[in-house]
Amino acid sequence: MNINFKSIGIIETPYMDFAPYQPVEEDNGEFKIILNPEYEEGLHKLNRFKYIYVLYFINKVSKKPELTIKPSWLGSFAPESGIGLFASRSPVRPNPIGLSIVRIKKIEENIIYTSGLDVFDGTPVLDIKPYIKDLDTKEDANHGWLDDVKDKDHLMLHIKGIPHDY
Repeated sequence: MNINFKSIGIIETPYMDFAPYQPVEEDNGEFKIILNPEYEEGLHKLNRFKYIYVLYFINKVSKKPELTIKPSWLGSFAPESGIGLFASRSPVRPNPIGLSIVRIKKIEENIIYTSGLDVFDGTPVLDIKPYIKDLDTKEDANHGWLDDVKDKDHLMLHIKGIPHDY
């Protein structure tokens, strides 16, 4: 079955050739979601929320997805057998749809200014949804297979994009 989506806008970021693995809250540069003007009315009261989900089309990936992978960002921490694609956050997927949670800084007309987004400049936006505290926070969430990785605490600093000295 073929499913068609249309872009509702574009994302502007300072990233041209490299983007972080996850959103970096206080990253340098300006991050904007520019909705097509016909969707501006849909932003009414979105500014009452602190965070949003941004769904986007990962349009700059040209690699074919593999079902078992060894995430490059894990380096020597990667499990010997690799992990299943769906147990990862790899952008190389059968349907290259990305999801990020970002903070709303301000909204002006059809433009949402956000905290750091982990996408390339010009990425097409598919949808925006509010992050609702009691619905979207799962107190019993865990780290899954990452709990088995040696030096997990150090690895988590990398995953979160937090600068550190070790």
